Amino acid sequence: MQDHIIDDIDPVETQEWIDALESVAKNEGNDRAKFLLQQLGRKASDIGMGNTGSITTPYRNTIAPKDEARMPGDLFVERRIRSFIRWNAMAMVMRANDNKEGLGGHIASFSSSATLYDIGFNHFFRGNEGDQDADMVFFQGHISPGIYARAYLEGRLTEDQLDNFRREVDGKGLSSYPHPWLMPDFWQFPTVSMGLGPIQAIYQAHVMRYLSARDLINRGDRKVWAFLGDGECDEPESLGAIALAGREQLENLVFVINCNLQRLDGPVRGNGKIVQELEGVFRGAGWNVIKCLWGRHWDPLFEKDDKGLLQKRMDEVCDGELQNYKANGGAYTREHFFGKYPELLEMVKDMSDDDIMNLNRGGHDPYKVYAAYESAMNHKGQPTVILAQTVKGYGTGASGQAKNDTHSMKKVAIDDLKDFRDRFNIPLDDEQLKEVPYYHPSPDSPEMKYMFERRKKLGGFYPTRRTEFEKLEIPTLDTFANNLKGSGERELSTQMSLNRFLSTLVKDKNMGNRVVPIVPDEARTFGMEGMFRQLGIYSSVGQRYTPHDRDQIMFYKESKTGQILEEGINEAGSMSAWIACATSYTNNNCTMVPFYIFYSMFGFQRVMDLIWAAGDMQARGFLIGATSGRTTLNGEGLQHQDGHSHLMAQMIPNCVSYDPTYGFELSVIVQDGLRRMYQEGENRFYYITTMNENYQHPDMPAGSEEGIIKGMYLLEEGKDADLKVQLMGCGTILREVREAAVILREEFGVESDVWSTTSLNELRRDAMAVERNNMLNPEAEPQVAYVTECLKDRAGPVIASTDYMRIFADQLRAYIPKTYKVLGTDGFGRSDTRTKLRSFFEVDRYYVTVAALKALQEEGKIEGSVVAKAMKKFNINPEKPAPWTV
Repeated sequence: MQDHIIDDIDPVETQEWIDALESVAKNEGNDRAKFLLQQLGRKASDIGMGNTGSITTPYRNTIAPKDEARMPGDLFVERRIRSFIRWNAMAMVMRANDNKEGLGGHIASFSSSATLYDIGFNHFFRGNEGDQDADMVFFQGHISPGIYARAYLEGRLTEDQLDNFRREVDGKGLSSYPHPWLMPDFWQFPTVSMGLGPIQAIYQAHVMRYLSARDLINRGDRKVWAFLGDGECDEPESLGAIALAGREQLENLVFVINCNLQRLDGPVRGNGKIVQELEGVFRGAGWNVIKCLWGRHWDPLFEKDDKGLLQKRMDEVCDGELQNYKANGGAYTREHFFGKYPELLEMVKDMSDDDIMNLNRGGHDPYKVYAAYESAMNHKGQPTVILAQTVKGYGTGASGQAKNDTHSMKKVAIDDLKDFRDRFNIPLDDEQLKEVPYYHPSPDSPEMKYMFERRKKLGGFYPTRRTEFEKLEIPTLDTFANNLKGSGERELSTQMSLNRFLSTLVKDKNMGNRVVPIVPDEARTFGMEGMFRQLGIYSSVGQRYTPHDRDQIMFYKESKTGQILEEGINEAGSMSAWIACATSYTNNNCTMVPFYIFYSMFGFQRVMDLIWAAGDMQARGFLIGATSGRTTLNGEGLQHQDGHSHLMAQMIPNCVSYDPTYGFELSVIVQDGLRRMYQEGENRFYYITTMNENYQHPDMPAGSEEGIIKGMYLLEEGKDADLKVQLMGCGTILREVREAAVILREEFGVESDVWSTTSLNELRRDAMAVERNNMLNPEAEPQVAYVTECLKDRAGPVIASTDYMRIFADQLRAYIPKTYKVLGTDGFGRSDTRTKLRSFFEVDRYYVTVAALKALQEEGKIEGSVVAKAMKKFNINPEKPAPWTV
């Protein structure tokens, strides 16, 4: 067919070129034809014509009807199944909202994408019962009712569970969206926080290839499928990592973008064409792009389009009008789409308005969708994106189809409900419709037999999540004896202690090959460059160049079997790689131990949404907030200095966080974490902060392991005295606390017990659990929180100082049965020396000393003059502005 020759000044010449191209393609193959076009493009550039290439193709299906793979199976039965699923999905949402609570839910998103999912379930999505592990499918969050409706037909969910959609508190409901934490044997990935599904899918495919290259799994032809919306592509995470997929040629990855042309409130690109925009973006990133825009009812019209007018009209119409056509009906479409050119009106003169309205879109045509999926499955050397055009609210009638407020639709008017029933042949009478009942055919019906047969062939039901996992043999604590002993005169940072721990761990014969160090292009900053040569940096193509530092011991070594994932300056990508490794125990049946090491300020703060999702999907691994604290990263300034990451870690229920000061503390914490996650199978992950500040480390005190893990142990014990205080600290500020103890003793005659509080967050959680238990068991013997038990018989007030905001330590106030003073680093960071910063933020040894003396004054143990004298001695100015105000 000729395209765009309406204004052609020499149609004969044009036709000769087209005929020549068709001849080459027919006789010598498409590759030869593409080569010739590339050569013509280069020549055009050489002679000064500029760039004549296009990154978009005409607004029509990529796969011509003659090239479509033939769809197997029984189309009629499949349509019946799809209709039942559509009905039950709608009924579930309507029943959930048929009460004063109005629980919500979404009808329109699934109605637009039912065919896209149905073809996948019937022909492509593989379960865990086959010769290889299941595919991974990232479902759009808002379509969850459709997945539940299918599981109901399969007998995996009951009618009672459907009736408890969005009623989860009593333990028998269904989560609003895909949430593995709430339905751990069903959902694999949480996706409703838009944009997180696409980036995670890319990195799951990336890590799958990584594991395969290291011979840890056999990936076979497994696929990672990601379903997303065209409006969702506005999220930076949706498209931000697609270049990685193209660069690494992730042929195991398929994106399906449901282009219903609508966001939540209105059109995606009402004045433009989102499909064309996305095609250009993906093609430019190296993806194979398949457009599935028009259903087979359009094929005869395209055949008649011998002048290219229909194609011209499709190319020029904007998305806002495409929405109008389905919202306003066949007569409107005849007038406003076909009516622009008389020839097009003539083309449809024998079609009724209903016929025009029924001109279907590609995403609703099972034949077109199957052909697109089959092409994606067989494509090699590139990831594939399928741009499927659909109608939001498809089938919901005049009250919902293609309207701006369709996304929020919870109910369907009775007349539209009848139309829906009739359109999809649901065997319910008018009286039954009033109750919006579920419909389930008999187990021996053709639909149910077909459904089970298809899933059996594809490896069992889907979605499903593996709850069993491969346990690892964890090295004992004494394996890391070098970290448990003091450093003597040598000074080192806790980051270097972690590096030493990892160096030992990766050599462990039982689990060393399961360790995955992940860094966002800052390994040298963290002193980890020694691992480059030892482990190698994973690259899908190996190392095609000779690194300039080849003659050095720690040269930059890339390898197809490299163990390190070096993801570039990309926290979101690195976090997604960590999630893929941290969930490999369930998604790949291969337990991995990822350590993601990042600037602590650029970890939680930048990718908190992804970390929250990691908690939802029961990730297991270690996040290392390196160069942590507000005052330890001297010279860097406001944007680099972290004073709140531990507060963010506390927000995630299954994130266990620690701020160790010494190498032995860190080793005890990590070794115990390995045991809890990879032997006991606890669904938790760890956030541990490390510093780049060098200092001497003592030997591990005997018997301190339990306290280190619980979050607090006695590091130094003072003498019994009339004047005594309890000093608490963690991270690098613990050293300031210890120095304050010396000043208090030598200059003020005050004794101190010094507590290393490795995890204020864990102390808080323990105390909350005790408080709740005591409230709910008023007649039982009261329990005592661990932090309370540690301090209750100790003399004197308690003073805590950390490198984090005051609220970090203040969260324990209710559980400390004494006068309690808290110091912290509230405010914006700034650049200076560590000494100056700690004075500025009022957390150094001198402020700890003054806080302790002030607490003693409040208890009537000393006079205020002693405090004033100390302030004068330490040059503490009471008129100095508070650090959080400047």
